[in-house]
Amino acid sequence: MAPHPFDQISDEEVRITVKLIKDAYPNDKPVFAQIDRLDPAKNLMVPYLEAERQGIAPPLIPRRAYAYFYIDQEFHKALINLTFKHIICDERLPEGVIGPLIPDQVEEIEQLSVNHPVCKAEIEKLCLPDNIHVVCDPWIYGTDDPNEKRLLIQCYMYLANKNHTESNHYSLPLKFSPVFDGLTKEFVRMDYLPSGADEFVINDTTVWDEFPLVEYHPDLNGVTKLREVKPLIISQPEGVSFTVDNHKITWQDWEFYVVPNAREGAVIYDIHFKGRSIIYRLSLSEMTVPYGDPRAPFHRKQAFDLGDCGFGVNGNVLNLGCECLGVIKYMDNRAVTADGDVKIIPNTVCLHEQDAGILYKHVNYRTGNSVVARRREFVVQIIATVANYEYAVQYIFDQVGEIKISVRATGILSTMPIDRDVDVNYGTLVGPRVMAAYHQHLLSFRIDPALDGHNNTVVYDDVLKMPENTKLNPYNVGFYTERKYVEKAGHIDQSPFTNRAYKIINENVINPTSKKPVGYKIVMPARQMIMASPDSYNTKRAKFATEQIWVTKYKEDRIYAAGEFTNQSQNDTGLAVWANGEDDVRNTDNIVWCTLGFTHIPKPEDFPVMPVEMHEIGITPFGFFEKNPALDLPQANNAFNKSQLYEENRKNAKSVSSANCCKKASL
Repeated sequence: MAPHPFDQISDEEVRITVKLIKDAYPNDKPVFAQIDRLDPAKNLMVPYLEAERQGIAPPLIPRRAYAYFYIDQEFHKALINLTFKHIICDERLPEGVIGPLIPDQVEEIEQLSVNHPVCKAEIEKLCLPDNIHVVCDPWIYGTDDPNEKRLLIQCYMYLANKNHTESNHYSLPLKFSPVFDGLTKEFVRMDYLPSGADEFVINDTTVWDEFPLVEYHPDLNGVTKLREVKPLIISQPEGVSFTVDNHKITWQDWEFYVVPNAREGAVIYDIHFKGRSIIYRLSLSEMTVPYGDPRAPFHRKQAFDLGDCGFGVNGNVLNLGCECLGVIKYMDNRAVTADGDVKIIPNTVCLHEQDAGILYKHVNYRTGNSVVARRREFVVQIIATVANYEYAVQYIFDQVGEIKISVRATGILSTMPIDRDVDVNYGTLVGPRVMAAYHQHLLSFRIDPALDGHNNTVVYDDVLKMPENTKLNPYNVGFYTERKYVEKAGHIDQSPFTNRAYKIINENVINPTSKKPVGYKIVMPARQMIMASPDSYNTKRAKFATEQIWVTKYKEDRIYAAGEFTNQSQNDTGLAVWANGEDDVRNTDNIVWCTLGFTHIPKPEDFPVMPVEMHEIGITPFGFFEKNPALDLPQANNAFNKSQLYEENRKNAKSVSSANCCKKASL
């Protein structure tokens, strides 16, 4: 049976791609950076999906893949026709265009950072005790030199307990930092790090002045008594309410496809609710993490976690009872090694249901009778670890037609050395002589809307005071909404004090109840955007991070907010180009880009491991339905939800405990 056009790339398709490229270069050894399925063309896919819904045999859509690879030091991108097994095109990219980091090569650099003669000489100067060793964090190099064309990797060096693999090296940062060529493995130079309040640097390494590690692992963190936490079991004795057919999910009147991939982690396609189209494609498009420490070389700390590395290829292997509770369906992801072998990353996407409190309730105070339905949600989750940080991205569907995007940041702060008794106003002391710099997390989510069709319009509504002392408003209490339409590609300014609301509408479909176009609202509290100067490389490379909402005209290759290649980029080739103020975006096929931003001022409680910080975007119906679409839910009752009184639970628990004691005594 032929794969569906949305199906993720298979092992066999990766092997086909690798073989075609190797055959094209018989005298060279291609080094592979990334291989994945290319989206089917939308103009072909829309009629394909319509044929499926009508039960008609859909037309053949050839499956395609892209491949990033190096021939010596030349970076290539190839497109592959997987159905007919041939190379569509193979482009040698211009000098200075650099692809995502190759994990195999990063591991080699990690070893070089402690074994290269220059690095070993610095380590020897530390005179370390036998129980302490040096650990390297290879870092994205960022950008600060327009003439630099090489793939460079900056190594930040730390100390850790040699006797335990999970020792927290981030609590003992060192003051030297080797830089290597990521392709040739050539040593480029040694950077020495500032450790005072200003930019002053001592270009040498001295004997380590021992101070304690701040540990997080249970074996090392010094906690001798754990809190008592009783089991909390999520049970679904009659089975789940969702079905999974390969990549297609159906749940509570929702239908959509969940497809893991290398760069975005997972993409959700063809989202329908109650038989009506909502979104064609939804994904995390890009994320940048710029740091606010102005001192060199920390000024280069700006990661693009998707474009520089890949969210899917850095996906966590999720486990039952840990990241998700209840009945879980997992999906795997795939990566390619430098040699072209397939690497399966199991359980990187989890699917499950969860309870989320009441969905609606009303008590008729005259009769005392109530109606109440509980809110259940379906969650699509992927968690990626990019060096020190973890990001948990959840796409949450509810029973009233809302999609919520939830981002939880956790993991460990990226730290810098700081001298004794020094304090700075651009970072927080989180341990003995360890500082965590202020930084930002700026994520761009791409929404390809399809509200009852693919010709949609973006508007924004402000809530304004009515003119005072008029016949209509003599008591000066009135207020109203004013709507503006986005006509040209660009952004919408934030305006929290007018309660500005961003909406996607379909001007061609009128709601019979409201007599207005059907729509969905993008719920985003106003947030601080990127703090770096407009003239800085940080901002020039991440134009998407300067505004909260963008609207651009749909085109096939406009997928990634900062452009396709971000590693050591010098300019944003995504929204900086597409949001041009010229393209017509009203009542047409358009894309909405949402920048979810949070400025992280670290606190001591964030170390040695950070409790999650959560931020959300809501995509919620606003005049899309004629009335509450959840009236068809069964009413909540205890026979169904199986709750228990505290007193009864305590009594039963004591009985079980007593019975267990008797059983042990009889043995």
